[in-house]
Amino acid sequence: MRETPTWRIPFGIISLFVALMVYGVLIAVYLADTLATWSGWAQTLVYIFLGVIWLLPLGRFLIWMETGSWSRPRPDADVRADD
Repeated sequence: MRETPTWRIPFGIISLFVALMVYGVLIAVYLADTLATWSGWAQTLVYIFLGVIWLLPLGRFLIWMETGSWSRPRPDADVRADD
């Protein structure tokens, strides 16, 4: 368990917010016109896919925010990240 504050958590939250805003704008700019001509069901499936795909790298990012390492710590390892 972390005992001292770390810069990674506020930096990670701000980075995640900015990255999601950029991702949303890119989708709106480049895909919205194309998808507007598709049927409602096809649009729904694409937007569900795009709404979920950003979650894939989130696990490692949250691990980095908490531990400072991009990989999951071993269960027997004492997690103490130096800032």
